[in-house]
Amino acid sequence: MSSRPVRSSLFGTCLLSLLAGVALFTVLIASWATSVPERARRQFGEPSARLSLAQRYILAATLLWKSQALQQPLDPAAESVTFKVALGESTNAIIGRLWEQRLIADPGAFRAYLQYAGLDTSIQAGDYQLSAAMSAIEIAQAIQDATPAQITFVILDGWRIEEIAASLPTSGLSFSAEAFLSAASVHPADIGFITEIPAQASLEGFLFPGAYQVPREITAPDLIHLALERFQENLSSELRSGFVNQGLSLYQAVILASIIEREAVVEEEMPMIASVFYNRLAAGMNLASDPTVQYAVGYNDLQSTWWTNPLRADHLKIDSPYNTYLYPGLPPSPIANPGLNALRATAFPAQTPYYYFRALCDGSNRHAFAETYEEHLRNACP
Repeated sequence: MSSRPVRSSLFGTCLLSLLAGVALFTVLIASWATSVPERARRQFGEPSARLSLAQRYILAATLLWKSQALQQPLDPAAESVTFKVALGESTNAIIGRLWEQRLIADPGAFRAYLQYAGLDTSIQAGDYQLSAAMSAIEIAQAIQDATPAQITFVILDGWRIEEIAASLPTSGLSFSAEAFLSAASVHPADIGFITEIPAQASLEGFLFPGAYQVPREITAPDLIHLALERFQENLSSELRSGFVNQGLSLYQAVILASIIEREAVVEEEMPMIASVFYNRLAAGMNLASDPTVQYAVGYNDLQSTWWTNPLRADHLKIDSPYNTYLYPGLPPSPIANPGLNALRATAFPAQTPYYYFRALCDGSNRHAFAETYEEHLRNACP
């Protein structure tokens, strides 16, 4: 009996199975290919609108293939380094240096991501803090914005709280002047000297002048806390002993230091100016300090300053406890935030016979000191 029909049947069955397998494989491949852009979109975000359909498929497939190199940092324990992008530097040159400095693992994958996301033409020149602890995607995003995460905020010696607040809109910090002024009335319980400030008083006088390196997103209370901590760091036992030897509490010492800060222009004169005020207090004289009256006058719209200069005769008659021409002793609170030199002059004043001082007429910002009022009058400018 012939076997030809049986062989023909087996061949037909095998051929059908093969064709069915090819068809299924084709369907699977097509299904996978169709899903590539969507999978890449979910994993890496929206593709650039500038890409053609073919580019979207090719780049999407590359990102999925190289996903580990893009999403896993090279060294999770790495420190930050400064990476400088020069003006006009090509994208390829930037990628090459990132790879040479071992900040990225795969230059090709990094380039593909930049092209896919449309970031290859928007890299900004500037200095960046990058780290191998960042993923390649994080680095790609970081070099799009040269705005530093950290900024330097400066409080000048002798600024009053309102002047600090006024500097905020151009500082790069994210909170408002109003938020700062509000926070400056709150006494943080964890600051050691805080109980020595009257409960209803603001923190005027205790926001230590200097430069502060702070995160751009720092809050007003946190910035104030840093300034108070800086004051605490500079409040040495030597300073405290000096205040005690002068018969002053910490709060009284800061009040007097704030006046000395505003009176002096040349730092080396601060101890002599301090001696004049101590001599006046000991003799029962009024301090008669212009800056205390300026504090009472407040903001001068015409001069755009908190420190009206010159003062008029009617200013000296303002009925305010800060007017030390009218009221004896120290004013109720500090009038500004004194620096360390003014605090040291308060703790360790010069020993002089002087009761008066006035600005010299030579533009040097120095003062002529006098023991008597008659001598003081003779020191007036012609």
